[in-house]
Amino acid sequence: MSDLPLRPNVGACLFNRQGLVLIARRADQPAGEATSGAWQLPQGGLDPGEDPEAAVLRELSEEIGTTKARVIGRMDEWLDYDLPAHLIGRALGGKFRGQTQMWFALRFMGEDSDIRLDADAHQEFDAWRWAPLTELPAIAVPFRRPIYERLAQDFARYAVAG
Repeated sequence: MSDLPLRPNVGACLFNRQGLVLIARRADQPAGEATSGAWQLPQGGLDPGEDPEAAVLRELSEEIGTTKARVIGRMDEWLDYDLPAHLIGRALGGKFRGQTQMWFALRFMGEDSDIRLDADAHQEFDAWRWAPLTELPAIAVPFRRPIYERLAQDFARYAVAG
């Protein structure tokens, strides 16, 4: 399975006016605040030939139902992760061993009521909240934790009121 490719993906750190980041609870995980890995940042696949910035805005629209965001930054490089062995062949449609991700920082320009988790027929999340950026590593599943640690460090400059 190690010869499977990485899936191209984009991720969004959506900051509100207070400098908090939106995290959402996966609908396919058991409910509960303490469930490890149930909370994550919006992210999704990059279609062939699709511009990553356009893709992250599309993902926000599909996953959290808003277009009221503007890009304020992005990672300088793609970040990769491999799935744990027990998920290879099952997760990501069984076609990928993990993901290569371009992460964007975005400023939310709307109101909380503009976030609609039920905007898409395939609802990925069942709850959301604003959280301090420093909380990201603690909410991540272990195989994504290094990426969330990197985001908490590199995107700290965006976690300010504005």
